[in-house]
Amino acid sequence: MNEAPRYWFPAKRYGWGWGPPVTWQGWLVTIAWVATVFVGSLMLAPRRPLAFAAFTGAMVLVMVAVCLAKGEPPRWRWGDD
Repeated sequence: MNEAPRYWFPAKRYGWGWGPPVTWQGWLVTIAWVATVFVGSLMLAPRRPLAFAAFTGAMVLVMVAVCLAKGEPPRWRWGDD
């Protein structure tokens, strides 16, 4: 029997994107991501705002890449599926 893939990040019920993680791996990635952004904000935001903006943009791209790889395929949802 083929088992359905276990997604770390389920699709949101309404709109496009992903909801909160449903596996320990997803929570681990999310907590590590938040901690990295927090430390980066402490180090970069007060003194180097442009570097902080670039760092934050790169971190968002990393999280989107993880969600694309380990989450349900994104599509627009209206809440009825």
